[in-house]
Amino acid sequence: MEAKEALHSMILDQCQKIVFSNGNADTRFRRITITQGQNAYQAEKLTLKQAFHETIAAKDLLSVCMTYLDMGFRQVNGFSSNSEHALKISKKKQVFYRKKAHLDKPLPLIAKNNRKKHYLIEEGTIVPALVDMGIFSAEGKVIHAMYDKFRQINKFIEIIDDVIRKLDLPSYQIIDFGCGKSYLTFLVYYYLVEVKKCKVEMVGLDLKADVIEKCNESAKRYGYDHLHIEVGDIAKYQRKGTIDLVISLHACDTATDHALYHAICWNAKAILSVPCCQHELNAQLQSEQLAIFQRYGIIQERSAALMTDMIRANLLQACGYKTQVLEFVDLTHTPKNLLIRAVKSNLSKAHRDKVMQEAEALMKCFHLSPTLYRLLKDE
Repeated sequence: MEAKEALHSMILDQCQKIVFSNGNADTRFRRITITQGQNAYQAEKLTLKQAFHETIAAKDLLSVCMTYLDMGFRQVNGFSSNSEHALKISKKKQVFYRKKAHLDKPLPLIAKNNRKKHYLIEEGTIVPALVDMGIFSAEGKVIHAMYDKFRQINKFIEIIDDVIRKLDLPSYQIIDFGCGKSYLTFLVYYYLVEVKKCKVEMVGLDLKADVIEKCNESAKRYGYDHLHIEVGDIAKYQRKGTIDLVISLHACDTATDHALYHAICWNAKAILSVPCCQHELNAQLQSEQLAIFQRYGIIQERSAALMTDMIRANLLQACGYKTQVLEFVDLTHTPKNLLIRAVKSNLSKAHRDKVMQEAEALMKCFHLSPTLYRLLKDE
């Protein structure tokens, strides 16, 4: 049977759900799920970081399915009220198809859309820091006006959870640079210790002595015995011993570079950084060949900020970290919504050399000398 015939059989059987998976290395989407709606079909196309949606008319379903198949997917599963269809395509382009009866009905689109969102920190849980932040009531209910922040906090906790699952260590030494009022520091500690039952030693660092004093009082009141908030400058901070995770959220300008530098020197196993206020390269940026970048102030500023994080990400890779730059909605509703996630990995020397050359080429083109690069070169 040809692949088109198999897909046609799924459509004729009125499959309520059709799932495309097992793509090749060039496939943009990890998975595509088509679900039958009342008047049309809905497709959800997932990448590693985003979900895209498309409405498909019933008359176009077969041609769209063939288009998806041509993207490089090698497996398609269809689910009707009575049957399950499975289409597999081997690397040699051989087509295997089977259909079997089943008794379970797939969830319709309406039920899926109404399904309650699962959060790692659930509403109804008494979390002292969230109560003090005014996000939870004393009974653990989300204050209506604070739902955005509640979702944003859970987004960050999801990222923490993903990193912790990858590391899978018996205990964790964590430093949070520029912790401010320490609300997220408290929540990370709460999640790892109270929810995940991890053994954690955690230090928060910030410059404001009066704020730090209140934070330590709160930590004592919460019973967070292995969380300590200290007064100090990120650039001058010194510490011996093993560090597993370095967090740096909204450390201003080159303070982020110093945080990343410390993490690299400590050979930290993972780094999570949300940079802020990247002014350094904006003052340096100039180019004879690409002067257009300097013509419009706002574009130069934004370009310099993006270049700052591109160089940081490449330098982390050059130091042996598998690095991603993700969109992250922060807690203060600012445009600074990029998160750098780096996990220590066994990257090849060829790859590390390549990303270093890319960073140096960009720096040469625009006459840039970022702090993290200078620190690493001096070291």
